[in-house]
Amino acid sequence: MNKDDRILQTITDETKTSVNGMKVVTPSIYSSIFNQFSHDYDTVVEDEEQLSSDILNEQCSSFTKIQKKTSINVKHLSESTQKALTAMQDKDELALNEVLKETKALRSEIEALKAAVYKDELTNVYNRKWLHDNVVDSQTGKFTHTGTLAMIDLNYFKIVNDTFGHVIGDKVLIFIANILKKSTFDVVRYGGDEFIVIFPSKIDEAASFQVLSDIREDVLKKKLKAQDSLFRTSFSIGVTSFTTNDELNTVLEAADKNMYEDKLTIKQRITGITF
Repeated sequence: MNKDDRILQTITDETKTSVNGMKVVTPSIYSSIFNQFSHDYDTVVEDEEQLSSDILNEQCSSFTKIQKKTSINVKHLSESTQKALTAMQDKDELALNEVLKETKALRSEIEALKAAVYKDELTNVYNRKWLHDNVVDSQTGKFTHTGTLAMIDLNYFKIVNDTFGHVIGDKVLIFIANILKKSTFDVVRYGGDEFIVIFPSKIDEAASFQVLSDIREDVLKKKLKAQDSLFRTSFSIGVTSFTTNDELNTVLEAADKNMYEDKLTIKQRITGITF
């Protein structure tokens, strides 16, 4: 992914986040918001028709590859199942051992497919699709269990990009993702410089906030380097609990509101990216 692709990905992610809470989004509304973010990043899409064609071709190619691998794995699984049934009927231990080897290999293939579908390409944490397929009902957009959701938003991230470039910005995103993963809870890159952390029901809002606050304090102590300059990064935290059948958009709105309040507080203490 080159620099222009990364910028377009960021603009797209921020546009998706902006329209996420809207009940209705018309093409003109989406276009207006997208164009505003494009202006913020000083980016102009010159040949939109060709770009759209290239993206569709790339996505279709990727989907076709995944679909092909899935079909092959389903076939192998069916064959292995039949072999296992026959081996059990014949009490053939040698055949059963062979099926076990095939099943382990198949499991590795399936895990690789899951990674391709559910991992964010840049940061290697989960992506939105994982959230919508594993935490909420993909049809209703409602949570399938109880827990706590925390929204993370980087502070002064645009200043980092404008000052040091998007390559350094990407490295900051990777750094934050790796730090958040150390919490051992599920981390999702929701878009641009926004992350979501999903905590189980046994960890309430206060405990979830404390976990992330401790991580933030650790991050604030670290000096990051770009060329000959040192800078720091920080993030804001918005935490809210959810229960089964709560709507994802409603929970995200609550988390976003709490995050905004935290951002006002943390920005009084951390006024920029310099030490």
